[in-house]
Amino acid sequence: MHMAPKKSPPLLTYLEERGITLKDMIDTALEFYVPHPGVETKEKAIEMLTEEFMDVLQDVNIATLEVMAFRGQEDAEAGRIPGLTQERFQGRPGLVADELIGLAIAGYIAGAKGIFEFTRFDQAKPGILKRLGAISNDAIGGLVAGVSSNMYTRAFREASK
Repeated sequence: MHMAPKKSPPLLTYLEERGITLKDMIDTALEFYVPHPGVETKEKAIEMLTEEFMDVLQDVNIATLEVMAFRGQEDAEAGRIPGLTQERFQGRPGLVADELIGLAIAGYIAGAKGIFEFTRFDQAKPGILKRLGAISNDAIGGLVAGVSSNMYTRAFREASK
């Protein structure tokens, strides 16, 4: 029986239209890669990250949060968010809604482990996160952090069998 190739998740297409590829997200995750039981090589990490991303990118809840973040980014840049001046949007301190979105996405995907991982990604802004806007970088950061965290959890579980 011949299996048809898996269709690309619609959220991946949405992100690609905004210049964010699966490779970009995997490369971002790999900037924090550390060999662990079950994921001893970068090649194994890439394989597992790809599987985890393809799974998570099919979740309609993740898609909704990501689209909301990108729409929020567009509205903030255009000055359409009530009370949010460009100075406050571009500067710090003040806006924390972007972090809350990233935390929600990471937490939804991987729980407390994902939230811990999001904090690391948010502080360092590796890979693609450097070139995204204030809101979209946290939404993608939460996605990458949650997926990365799940990869390590799954790898450890499979190595322990």
